[in-house]
Amino acid sequence: MALSAVSDDGGATQGILRRQALRESAARTYARALPIVPVRARGMTIEGADGRRYLDCLSGAGALALGHNHPVVLEAIRAVLDSEAPLQVLDLATPVKDAFTDELFATLPPGLAAGARVQFCGPAGTDAVEAALTLVRIATGRDGLLAFSGAYHGMTAGALAASGGASAAGVTRLPFPYGYRCPFGVGGERGAELSARWAEKLLDDPKGGAPDPAGMILEPVQGEGGVIPAPDGWLRRMREITEARSIPLIADEVQTGVGRTGAFWAVDHSGTVPDVMVLSKAIGGGLPLAVVVYREELDVWPPGAHAGTFRGNQLAMAAGTATLAYVRVNHLAQRAAVVGRRMLERLRRFAAGRPQIGEVRGRGLMIGLELVAPEAGPTAEAGVGAEAGQAGSAARVGLAAALGPVAYADWEGAPGGTSPYGESTIEVAPDELTPSEGAWLTGTEGGGARGTLSGDARQVLSGGAPYPGVTRTAAPPADPALAAAVQQECLRRGLIVELGGRHDAVIRLLPPLTITDEQTEAVLDRLADALDAAIRTSGTCSRSGELPTAAGPFAPPFAGNRH
Repeated sequence: MALSAVSDDGGATQGILRRQALRESAARTYARALPIVPVRARGMTIEGADGRRYLDCLSGAGALALGHNHPVVLEAIRAVLDSEAPLQVLDLATPVKDAFTDELFATLPPGLAAGARVQFCGPAGTDAVEAALTLVRIATGRDGLLAFSGAYHGMTAGALAASGGASAAGVTRLPFPYGYRCPFGVGGERGAELSARWAEKLLDDPKGGAPDPAGMILEPVQGEGGVIPAPDGWLRRMREITEARSIPLIADEVQTGVGRTGAFWAVDHSGTVPDVMVLSKAIGGGLPLAVVVYREELDVWPPGAHAGTFRGNQLAMAAGTATLAYVRVNHLAQRAAVVGRRMLERLRRFAAGRPQIGEVRGRGLMIGLELVAPEAGPTAEAGVGAEAGQAGSAARVGLAAALGPVAYADWEGAPGGTSPYGESTIEVAPDELTPSEGAWLTGTEGGGARGTLSGDARQVLSGGAPYPGVTRTAAPPADPALAAAVQQECLRRGLIVELGGRHDAVIRLLPPLTITDEQTEAVLDRLADALDAAIRTSGTCSRSGELPTAAGPFAPPFAGNRH
């Protein structure tokens, strides 16, 4: 339907949505929460059939690294169409495929790129996960699998079995370092250390019950699990543990790859070189494409061990080559790191006045806000640390009531976000903080009565808590109803966001890497307004405070900017 023929009153939109509801599956998801009918898109902007425009922080679930219809992607697609090249060739060699492989290998971690092999899969990340699992099982002769709580690897049988919440024979589920709701009740560096130690002890215990693992699969940042970055030190530890036991390490970079987290691949932050990388989404430039890249010594599977009709998608390979090159040449991963830090800083300061925002976390342009019900009290699932009666002088460290949620800086052992650990008895002036404490306590900027920190508290805030001896209260329960309300308030304000996390209580931001400064400000302003509106409507209260304004004038998000 031509845009000019669409009614401005939304009648066409409602008709299309009604027909969708009547004819499409009950399993549809995004269409339920986002009742819009896109007809035109460019960059970060989507225009609906009713003429409304939206800033898109969903980006096709992270598949659109350059946003919608980027000129370099369109040019690459048109070049293939104009050349009369075949569009689908199974696994035959073509110049388009050769160029894609060259560009892909140029971006890989050097330790993997040298001597790597690539398998083109069916055009979805879940099929690439299936291929990776088949690969390591054939190469090792073992059937077991190590996976992590909170993971999401896809919807096909093997990928789903490796995801959190599934019960599958042969899959051993290990605790992922989720600092805000730490399964060990301590969070931070110590929680990550205990997670690694758990994995190591289980593998070395002859009575541990874990089937001999063919591989370990993990996400450097759990996306659907709630935007939970794995600490860099923990990732390196997983590499050490698996390498020492000849267990192939599989990094699922389906959503984290191509600059999304502030490095070209999320494993680059830690310097970890996996044995296998699962890649999809952004590598196809917005078109369906999925591959597995792996060490050549694993390449022992026979012809046809994994196959698929649409693994030769030439348009996706051309679009992917253009996207990979554009991100690399224009240093968009580095820009994602800078813009992401700016967004995290402002959101954390905003969250400090609102206990309903339990934690702000993320890496690069992969950001999440976990919403909670503070009036409901702590949840049992979060766990509580060492009891006061244990060895050492227990010090209850809580800062939420006096300072708002404590804001962590993005250091390698911390979860990275704001985290209310319970009632407060300590208020700290900025000039009394060590540099490390100042970085952590960003929620206290510009205020706070003069006070002092105990030795135990100072160690906790600087990331060196004494163990045992520190008790942290559990986090409040998740509030999925509030998250859904925020999503709808965002939509009313022209902002598209996604929900994720254990209870769909995490607001997820996945803007394109090409987001402009003015669009960044618009996203933050609209999100802040939506959060406050939803909090007011829900009947909960928040302390006064506006989202701090970044340096530079604010400009309307669409003024002369349609790319």
